[in-house]
Amino acid sequence: MTPLPNERPKKLTLGPLEEEILEIVWELGSASVKAIHERILRDPDRELAYTSVTKVLQRLTKKGWLTCDKSNRVYYWQPTLSKEEAKALRAYEQLNQFLAVSDPDLVASFADSLDVTSLEQLDAIAQRLKTLRQEEES
Repeated sequence: MTPLPNERPKKLTLGPLEEEILEIVWELGSASVKAIHERILRDPDRELAYTSVTKVLQRLTKKGWLTCDKSNRVYYWQPTLSKEEAKALRAYEQLNQFLAVSDPDLVASFADSLDVTSLEQLDAIAQRLKTLRQEEES
């Protein structure tokens, strides 16, 4: 299980182009605007200005998803957290938003519409929580 990262982006919500560019940076590990732009333009049906890629990278940096370093007059962007950490963080935030409803009856009413696999997953979560509580008490 991937633990939640200590450092978190300032803003979790991303637009489609931000998501796409972040995926490319995760794949490459560290990337220049040129490398990202070329990757996007591999699709012959895509048109995207080089400056648009730069602007999105700057926004992702401002939101806390990327850092930027300059090396030999070229800027390189790196992710601030792994793809797995981002997935865990987003799941955590979604769960908190769901639980913020704070009406147990409303939350429980969704159980009626769950399939068997979902119910098994909920049972596994409940068992994991029970185990964690027992370990804390020990």
